[in-house]
Amino acid sequence: MAQIIVTINGRSFRMACDDGEEERLTALARRFDGAIDTLRGSFGEIGDLRLTVMAGIMVTDELVECERRLKALEAEVADLREARAAALERNRRTETEIATGIAGAAEKIEALTERLMHPAGERDA
Repeated sequence: MAQIIVTINGRSFRMACDDGEEERLTALARRFDGAIDTLRGSFGEIGDLRLTVMAGIMVTDELVECERRLKALEAEVADLREARAAALERNRRTETEIATGIAGAAEKIEALTERLMHPAGERDA
């Protein structure tokens, strides 16, 4: 298990993470620290604990919004998959109808060709 030190709100914290996850955890800590800096810029020095709680709520709000958008996109993808399946089925039916029509037309053409090649009087002979 790896150990790293991150700085949040001017304080250093030693944290453990899985091997190979150091960069990810460091980036997450930087992002959270950025949220605190943003709030400090908006509200000034209102206390470390309050800034940290507000940043936590702000980041959680962003997460909830992303989850909502993801759920909406997943629903849209499901709808598009259903529409695609329906379109493919319509295409399959249309192709079958066209093939049936072409086969029927070919039979009629063959019958006409046969009649033209062998008029009624010649067929009896």
